[in-house]
Amino acid sequence: MPTKRADLKITGMHCAACAATVERTLEAASGVSSAAVNFATEQAAVFFDDALATVDQLIRRVEEAGYGARLPLDDEGERAAQAAELRRLTVRLLFSVVATVLIMAVHHTRVVPARLAGWVLLALATPVQFWAGWPFYQGAWVALRNRAADMNTLIAVGTSAAYGYSLAVTIAPAGLRPDLYYDTATMIIALILLGRTLEARAKGRASDAIRRLAGLQAKTARVVRGGAEVEVPIADVIVGDVVLVRPGDRVPVDGTLTDGRSTLDESMVTGESMPVEKGPGDPVIGGTVNRTGAFRLRATGVGSDTVLARIVRLVREAQGAKAPIQRLADRVASVFVPIVIAIALITALVWYRLGPDPTLAIVASVAVLIIACPCALGLATPTSLLVGTGRAAALGILVRSAAALETAGGLTTVVFDKTGTLTRGQPELTDLVPAPGWAEDPLLALAASLEQPSEHPLGQAVVRAARARGLALSTPHDFYALPGQGVKGRVEGRPTTVGTSRLMAAESVDISALQDRMTALEAQGKTVLLAAAGGALAGALALADVPRPEAAAAVSRLRRMGLDLVMITGDNARTAHAVAGAVGISDVRAEVLPDQKAAAVKDLQSRGQRVAMVGDGINDAPALAQSDLGLAIGRGTDIAMEAAEITLVRDDLLLVPEAIRLSRATLRNIRQNLFWAFFYNTIGIPIAAGVLYPFLHVLLNPALAAAAMSFSSVSVVANALRLRRYRPLASL
Repeated sequence: MPTKRADLKITGMHCAACAATVERTLEAASGVSSAAVNFATEQAAVFFDDALATVDQLIRRVEEAGYGARLPLDDEGERAAQAAELRRLTVRLLFSVVATVLIMAVHHTRVVPARLAGWVLLALATPVQFWAGWPFYQGAWVALRNRAADMNTLIAVGTSAAYGYSLAVTIAPAGLRPDLYYDTATMIIALILLGRTLEARAKGRASDAIRRLAGLQAKTARVVRGGAEVEVPIADVIVGDVVLVRPGDRVPVDGTLTDGRSTLDESMVTGESMPVEKGPGDPVIGGTVNRTGAFRLRATGVGSDTVLARIVRLVREAQGAKAPIQRLADRVASVFVPIVIAIALITALVWYRLGPDPTLAIVASVAVLIIACPCALGLATPTSLLVGTGRAAALGILVRSAAALETAGGLTTVVFDKTGTLTRGQPELTDLVPAPGWAEDPLLALAASLEQPSEHPLGQAVVRAARARGLALSTPHDFYALPGQGVKGRVEGRPTTVGTSRLMAAESVDISALQDRMTALEAQGKTVLLAAAGGALAGALALADVPRPEAAAAVSRLRRMGLDLVMITGDNARTAHAVAGAVGISDVRAEVLPDQKAAAVKDLQSRGQRVAMVGDGINDAPALAQSDLGLAIGRGTDIAMEAAEITLVRDDLLLVPEAIRLSRATLRNIRQNLFWAFFYNTIGIPIAAGVLYPFLHVLLNPALAAAAMSFSSVSVVANALRLRRYRPLASL
């Protein structure tokens, strides 16, 4: 069925179980094919048939389930909403902390007469229980309506048990007794509110990377309208507009430079630290900074069609998606709460019947309910993914989905395309071999002069090499191209020929003096052109699609990471082995057609390998699709972004090992978080239930249980934030 995507901001969620409830609610709606709700980002990605459902209907379904939903605001609006929520949490937290301190002072000192102390404690605890703690009751009621149980259920039941028991004791004729638990109930609420406040702050910090990217967009642009320069909001710029950019300005939109020259800082978009020279005809990227001269550009990409907007969209989608490992944690969390409630009831029953004091039943069961809250479990994966994808974007690595990040961390083999991936993608002059009586510069000037009118890539490479050396070129006359052989003409009045040995034979030019050298160069996978002037051999020029300067270093880093490396190319075996040998790859598959590349990748997978394919995102599309993970090299082009799960924004192969290394670091971080989340619950629940009581004659105090639970959530978020300090290998 036709599928449309809607991204919704979900409010009112407090744990992974809440996210699972919203997810089930959306997936049950008519026309919805799938939904993914991310607890850490509070985002829902919903795929639906717009002939059967609308966004408004989806929002109503979420609201009927007891949660809030809306379309995302702009970045400034989201920051304001986040700040408002943080203020609300902070006010409730401060109130509960002050009340708890006063309650403890009354409870543990004689500042209030004993006959009044219980009522004073009741007066202080009640607003904490029912105002500061109201979100827990609200969440528990929502869960109950959805026939589920979540952490709000645990907190509401646990604190209500402590508060209700204390209330009964207070109004009993005996008056104040030592087993009042007002301080326990209020302390639990205060500690959990503290944890939520810290989580809210940490989530805000975790989203900094995408905010910085979105903040690169200029707010206004100077355009030429009716012959005059006018400053307009960025939303009013249209494709084809002529935009003026002054020194120090941020380029407002994507475009092509039409007039002027300048140096642009593209580091925040491409990750490239060196400024880039730009002249007429060169593309410029919106969001980059103009360092020197003024120039004009013609807008080619505006609004959501700019490179920067696509980058932000990809990062948002990756942060809102779920990795398989996260779905496992969500399933565990959804069944965990009912089990915990059952354990708490059993604990209460056992202690009531067998314990030395019936009040221990309340202490133990409340402690079990509180320490078991699966907040840390729900935060373990999405928080790490949020920070990891944000850090990757800052380094110029665009991760299309959370699953791609997880896959990248588990790769065993990396397959490279050759042309345009390991190599520059265009021929370059590599060797000059003058014939006797000639020198390099005159030989190159002769060949380049004749090749100037040629459109052949080899001829253009010769001309580029001559201009790079600053050689003066002559204008050729009587130019004539012979397809598949070379070119002929006159240079400075002399008959001149540049081409293959077959052309030289047709022109009766003796090439025996350079025959051995030609054979050696061709054995290296190079293409050799011969030049002759006045019927005599002038020399040989060798050209090749040379490896990128960073290719060997990237291959070396990948090998040190324990990965197997393969090169698959449609080029001939001799050239393929020459390039592979230069960069350090021994496993070479040459003369492979595009559809056969996919079969070669499938063959590797059939041997149990998890394969990444690195290509240009166009002619390697079948292999990219077949691989477990596709990585596209490029500067954020449409095709590259669509063809691969990971796009490397700049043409730098060193980003390939960096992407895998960062993915491994993120997975390691997730596993650490999951370990600690399970560790707290696995160790804490039995202690809270009193299994150590026969030996230590102590129970885990419910307040300490609340502190431990809050600490587990905060520690998980803090551990995830360590990924913000990830440094690429080049900076170590």
